[in-house]
Amino acid sequence: MVDLQSPIGKACEPGRHGNGAGKPPLRLAELTPGCLIQIAAFPGFEREARAAIKKAASLTVSGSPGSGQRREQGRAFNIGPGAYLVCTRSGTTAAKLAAALDRDKGTVTDLTHGRTLVSLSGSGCEWVLSKLFALDFSPDGFPVNHGVSTAHHDIFAAIHRTGAKSFEIYVYRSFARAFWLTLCAAATETGYEVLPPTKL
Repeated sequence: MVDLQSPIGKACEPGRHGNGAGKPPLRLAELTPGCLIQIAAFPGFEREARAAIKKAASLTVSGSPGSGQRREQGRAFNIGPGAYLVCTRSGTTAAKLAAALDRDKGTVTDLTHGRTLVSLSGSGCEWVLSKLFALDFSPDGFPVNHGVSTAHHDIFAAIHRTGAKSFEIYVYRSFARAFWLTLCAAATETGYEVLPPTKL
């Protein structure tokens, strides 16, 4: 498989930026997953789609009964009615999911080459994200392992809360650089540190 090249490129400059007073409360990084897949269950087959994710990727879907777990090899979360996003380290997950879900029960779409994953962590993440999205990012309004689909102007984004002070945002690769620059501008007030790009 061809290695993905970063669409953010030189705009992702590691180091401290913005407000230089004290320790930066926010950390930004570009992550490269092994596989990023969207599962869309046909009406009435949501349970089968979740079972396929659990079988093929050994993940529990957030928002499903018994969820709330995050496994080391990846994550899976609900992004809409019957729709799930699965992000794993393994590059073979898409094929396994396609084999685990009958074609008459849903669709499996590999988005690995079409999306960019950006992570935010630290005490400033809720404040900065609130500047960009009309969502309640408080722990009560947006609990850990919760996911949503939304947009910043014309840039579609799937947002997943991975911890008490950490989020991951999935955006189209063609908009990734513009979104990254917007995110950095929003974080300038608090100050932020850009971590080197890394694999999931």
